[in-house]
Amino acid sequence: MTDFTAPEIDWAVVAPVLVVLGAGVLGVLLEAFVPARARRTTQIVLTLAALVGSLVSIALLWGRVQDDGFAFIVDGTYLLTPFTLGVQAVVAILAILGVLVIADRTRSGEDAFAPTAAAVPGTAYEDAARQAGLEQTEIYPLVLFATGGMLLFPATDNLIVLFIALEVLSLPLYVLCATARRRRLLSQEAAFKYFLLGSFASALMLFGIALVYGFAGTVSLEAAVFVLQHPQVSPLGQMPGLILTGVLLVLAGLLFKVGAAPFHAWTPDVYQGAPTPVTGFMAACTKAAAVGALVRVVFTLAAGLDDELRRDVVVALWAVAILTMLVGTVAGAVQTDVKRLLAYSSIAHAGFLVVGLVGFSELGARAVVFYLLAYGLATVGAFAVVTLVRERDASGVVLGEATRLAQWAGLSRKAPWLTAAFALFLLSMAGIPLTAGFLAKFGVFQAAVDAGAWPLAVLGVLASAVAVFFYVRVIVLMVLTPPADEDVPDAAAGVGAPDAGAPDAGVPDAAPDVDGRGTTGVVTAARTAVAHATVVVVGSRGPAALAIAVCAVGVLLLGVLPSSVLDLAAEAAKFRP
Repeated sequence: MTDFTAPEIDWAVVAPVLVVLGAGVLGVLLEAFVPARARRTTQIVLTLAALVGSLVSIALLWGRVQDDGFAFIVDGTYLLTPFTLGVQAVVAILAILGVLVIADRTRSGEDAFAPTAAAVPGTAYEDAARQAGLEQTEIYPLVLFATGGMLLFPATDNLIVLFIALEVLSLPLYVLCATARRRRLLSQEAAFKYFLLGSFASALMLFGIALVYGFAGTVSLEAAVFVLQHPQVSPLGQMPGLILTGVLLVLAGLLFKVGAAPFHAWTPDVYQGAPTPVTGFMAACTKAAAVGALVRVVFTLAAGLDDELRRDVVVALWAVAILTMLVGTVAGAVQTDVKRLLAYSSIAHAGFLVVGLVGFSELGARAVVFYLLAYGLATVGAFAVVTLVRERDASGVVLGEATRLAQWAGLSRKAPWLTAAFALFLLSMAGIPLTAGFLAKFGVFQAAVDAGAWPLAVLGVLASAVAVFFYVRVIVLMVLTPPADEDVPDAAAGVGAPDAGAPDAGVPDAAPDVDGRGTTGVVTAARTAVAHATVVVVGSRGPAALAIAVCAVGVLLLGVLPSSVLDLAAEAAKFRP
């Protein structure tokens, strides 16, 4: 009989993930035992405390990992390097800001989530739940579970654990995308598309893992690299094309989460349909975690490939970078919806991030860490602004977000400071000097030039120039274009008129038909209400305003005084393949 030897686990190393996942489990229990009147406050405090605790544990581990070079538990299953800690710190910071936006109820007294997400839109049950004042506090444990998966994603050398982390972060996001208070059918459609396409991406990753295992007899990346260097140790070691195909399939699953072309089709629809605070959280944090995992897989594999196979991987990255930048900039230039514009902007930024990886260099890793922080701050801040720009019907009822670009005309006359913050975030995304985005793009292009991929850097600069057009177009619209409703009184601006509580007042897909008389008249009235809706900027009760202020200050400081953060990014770029 073989004696079982219990593995030695350094629990301190895995503390950043355990704190968040443990708080998520506790949050589920709170849903059952805490009274309804105190549940929301308790969940928000627990969520923010867990994320701050995770960030503190990351800071405490920093010195240890810097001294040792790496730390791992259970035979490399959880591998903590300076780069991993850097990505985890970025995810934790952005998650804290994202939760602040999610927790905001605005002065209209409501949050962005439906009282019962599983209810059929427009039914009497949904109306009854709204009138009863039900709140969707399950949002916060779901956010914690998703964040825990994001923290685990870049911290493993084991492809099976990588897949588990992918599912842990993805499944809560599928649910969160379907919880919007308004535009309920659009929200549920977005969740279904995300789930369906995400399932295909997960299947591709699993098939790739199977091929890697067939080649190397292991799911450890470092062990697979050893087999590449010593092919005689595996029966299939003489077939390097097998592992190359497997890794490309694994990369397909990761590029889906990054939002890179040709795996980007889900991004515009999901960003538009999901609750806007969830969109901001997902756009910033998921991209950071997925890029961290992508760096780990690509850099580790590159250390064991011969020149021919390495060239094949580089060609694949070139193709992805070029196609992603092209799709993001060209499609983004013709968008008429703010959230879809930011979605295509996200796709373009995914291309810029891939540009920094083509050289498999420490310089590229440093540029990627800085880019993730700069882009994440601008993204969370931009979507936080979108949550405060609302439609208002002729009766003074505040509706959902005003996402059509034409509705943003003259916004500076209603909310000058909010307009200035949004303009700052757009300028950072465009890469204008004295913003964080300029140094971020300069870093990834410099890494590409240093690796000899200067044509890719030139294409990136040209794509950035095209992207400036649609960013500046929005700023001109907000500042120099007179509002279409300037002759309409704006009595509710900044104070938040009471909400009618309709599932999507002004959107036809929410029109109820509970009395059997048909919905034609209701739909016509709804469309008329949309046509005559004006735009109002509702005030924040604090959390969203704080998130916007922190993001704006961060974007400016990273653009003007970046040295300390660049030094930390350089330390984090120490990668152990």
